[in-house]
Amino acid sequence: MRVLDRFNIDIYKLSNATHQYDFEFDDTLFGEFEDSFVDKGKGKVKVTLEKNESFIKLTMTIDGSIELQCDRSLDLFDFPLNIETSIIFKYGEEEQELDDEIVIITRDRQRLNLAQYIYEFIGLEVPMKKLHPRFEDETGDDELIYSSEKDNDEGENKSTDIDPRWEKLKKLK
Repeated sequence: MRVLDRFNIDIYKLSNATHQYDFEFDDTLFGEFEDSFVDKGKGKVKVTLEKNESFIKLTMTIDGSIELQCDRSLDLFDFPLNIETSIIFKYGEEEQELDDEIVIITRDRQRLNLAQYIYEFIGLEVPMKKLHPRFEDETGDDELIYSSEKDNDEGENKSTDIDPRWEKLKKLK
């Protein structure tokens, strides 16, 4: 049995009603994807599946933690996950993904594998800047300082000691 098969939901035999599923993920989930952004993590996924004649709505709640490496200190730390999201699977002629929340599937599809979706939703939660929790209280040095060319020109005009060579170069502009 493949590792990702444990995230399968057989939809062909489900009645048109609401169904509940519970899954657990660990390091093996992240090991199945090439160039994974995370190596270690574990948690639980609660899935509420609402099946109708024309679509299937999945609501997922992902609780757990993943191990990240701090960008500043290179220390490893556990990053908590608390994700609630939903996906709608509509029936259509050919399978395609319309956007992040709507996927078209054919009526003869027998099962849904949620492993890729769980992996991607966890990936969306990984912050761009990974900071160890001990650095969360520090602010100020990470702010971007933006100054436009106009601000620089005004600052140079206020200065009384302008090198004449720079003035001649400005005239060439």
